[in-house]
Amino acid sequence: MIEDRQRSGAHLDVRPTTGGLGAEVRDIDLRTLSDDNFAAIHAAWLQNLVLLFRHQELTPADLIAFSRRLGALDHAPIQETGRRVVGGMPELYVVSNVVENGEPIGSLGNGEAVWHTDMSYVEQPPKASALYALEVPPTGGNTSFINMYALYDSLPDALKQRIAGRRVKHDGTYNSGGYVRQGVTPSDDPREAPGALHPLVYTHPETGRPALYLGRRRNAYIEGLDLTESEALLDDLWSHVDQAALTWTNVWQVGDLVLWDNRCTMHRRDPFDPNTRRVMHRTQIKGESRPA
Repeated sequence: MIEDRQRSGAHLDVRPTTGGLGAEVRDIDLRTLSDDNFAAIHAAWLQNLVLLFRHQELTPADLIAFSRRLGALDHAPIQETGRRVVGGMPELYVVSNVVENGEPIGSLGNGEAVWHTDMSYVEQPPKASALYALEVPPTGGNTSFINMYALYDSLPDALKQRIAGRRVKHDGTYNSGGYVRQGVTPSDDPREAPGALHPLVYTHPETGRPALYLGRRRNAYIEGLDLTESEALLDDLWSHVDQAALTWTNVWQVGDLVLWDNRCTMHRRDPFDPNTRRVMHRTQIKGESRPA
């Protein structure tokens, strides 16, 4: 039945969430998408920012093949252990707290991952990320997303004026789990920390809509300000982030694939019991231009 609908290019069953972004696409197998179905998925993704596909049965090769339909893939970043390639697939990143034979099989552990945008510390950040659930803990480890279009729209006019034309430095010292990145020496001065400068207000290259582009808070720095002024302005901006009306949270199930637009969302993860297992596979689709 599902395969018949996909071959015929039938209308997708897209169910928006009750949150500020996100939609579930039902009754679809990402391994056998027609071109028409993929085009409809792409349109729904741009409209909803985050898409959830439940009940998938994806091998690593299947995940990579689906992700490549959105564009060229980044190689996975180096894990905390120095390990890069998993299973001979450099595009595959394992997010996990599991330790086997004394070595972590993945990255980011079991702690909280604070609000962030994936790899915003590089000059050309990825445009999208896909995360696929293989094992999930009985509670915790949920992932929340926030709509950065709506967050920008919600800012007071005076604050919009203060950030107009300004750039923020996105620190590359720590990953979203709080671990120091491989080969990086931490600095207490965010002006000296490794990272990239991007505009605080970013125009999405496909939708043309403005979005607030914060990336991550730790060691961030607003160009041209002294540290005290930069911290004060960043505090003002980040005080607007935790707005329930602009967020949606996925409570993970095995077989979930979540695809998000890295250019107009941020995301975070709840902590979970370290004695339980969480194993996820992630791919990242390369950005096609610098944020502008």
